[in-house]
Amino acid sequence: MKLLKDILYKVPIKSVFGSTDIYISDISYDSRKVTKDNVFVAIKGVKSDGHQFIDQAIEKGVSVIVHEDSIPLKKDGITYVRVQNSAKALAFMAANNYGQPSQNLKLIGVTGTNGKTTVASLLYELFRSAGFKVGLLSTVKIVVNDQVFPATHTTPDSIVINNYLKKMNDVGVEFCFMEVSSHGIAQQRIEGLVFEGGVFTNLSHDHLDYHHTFSAYRDVKQMFFDQLPKSSFALTNLDDKNGLFMVQNTRAKVHSYALKSYADFRVQILENQFKGQLLKINDLEIWVKLIGSFNAYNLAAIFACAKILGLATDEILRLMSNLESVKGRFEFFITDSNITVIIDYAHTPDALKNILQTINEIRSKNESLITIFGCGGDRDKIKRPKMGHIASVLSTKVILTSDNPRSEDPETIISEIEEGVEAQNLRKTISITNRKQAIKTACQLARPSDIILVTGKGHETYQEIQGEKKYFNDFEIAQEYLKQLQK
Repeated sequence: MKLLKDILYKVPIKSVFGSTDIYISDISYDSRKVTKDNVFVAIKGVKSDGHQFIDQAIEKGVSVIVHEDSIPLKKDGITYVRVQNSAKALAFMAANNYGQPSQNLKLIGVTGTNGKTTVASLLYELFRSAGFKVGLLSTVKIVVNDQVFPATHTTPDSIVINNYLKKMNDVGVEFCFMEVSSHGIAQQRIEGLVFEGGVFTNLSHDHLDYHHTFSAYRDVKQMFFDQLPKSSFALTNLDDKNGLFMVQNTRAKVHSYALKSYADFRVQILENQFKGQLLKINDLEIWVKLIGSFNAYNLAAIFACAKILGLATDEILRLMSNLESVKGRFEFFITDSNITVIIDYAHTPDALKNILQTINEIRSKNESLITIFGCGGDRDKIKRPKMGHIASVLSTKVILTSDNPRSEDPETIISEIEEGVEAQNLRKTISITNRKQAIKTACQLARPSDIILVTGKGHETYQEIQGEKKYFNDFEIAQEYLKQLQK
């Protein structure tokens, strides 16, 4: 139990009706979950407005209502706190309720379109291997030192974030690496957190269903770096045209990495194979297990971040050489007949292009590259024809299929992808709506030494169709069919 006035510390308040000198048991923005002596925070969300559920929350015994809109009829015995922004207020209140846990460890946020999961997850692995107690807040999972919890959002809500950070405090975690999504920034889920540093990976078209324009999406990402304190660091990718834009207003100390530009941390690719690649980082050579230029960028960010955080160069290189790909990120297996199957999360035009170019750089061109992909429903439609174009140009054969159609018709999504396929590439392209059948067809078509690329879902082990999630694992299905076909 904490005093309400203590929990409201740093919250921009417009007015208070009732006493703040009362004890409260917990905070919630979900009226279905509130209990007696809770604070209910009415948040205006994308699909619903918490102000509509204030009466429901009061009926369940809450003693405090935090709100943005005016409430003319107030009930006796209830404290009403009107704030400028409920989401921002929730973030500050959550941090106060859990004792400002971000101040008790070094929190590093990783943002960008692609590479967030890989950079954050591998930094976690590297620092764990170096002997530190480490936390991870990622798309794939949440880890408190060595205890693993499932992840539901790229950036969880502010209550969940602070709850896990407090758990990290309790077990003595020193470093926490966190994916920071554009949604998380825009919805002010990271307000009140104290970051040791921020890392920018890259920026390409994504989430325009939410942000509407690329410039709005870019500006939201920049907000993260604008909010970094003077005592922190900002690490940016100079090869990305938005790299300098991200840090132009930051108070943090700026560091840079690149493959093509002069930067504080420069990486060169000396050799690239399916088994790994030889890199030169600031004139030091290292063999790594992760392949492709996109992973060279990820590793450059990891090296730079570890160096900034105080690890010795030799130790970083030693630990980097043992790092392996994150689940669902360029995860592959090779069959007895030398068919290579690659599973990857690529779900943006840029990510798809990166992985296809990487494969084409490595393969001899005597084998076929069969690409299977779809686009998620209820998400950015602009990228669909772009991805159709990229896949059809850079693959030998493309099988368009369903991803997570959600509430949309999967065949409509496929037809929108097809709009980007030029006439000369139509012969390469077939559409099979059923994803399992699409993978089966690719396995049937594949000959010895061919490459099958399955993108879009990566680590996800489900398909979401009309609000229902059903178990679906690309990796397992491909393995099963190739085994049946004795390939």
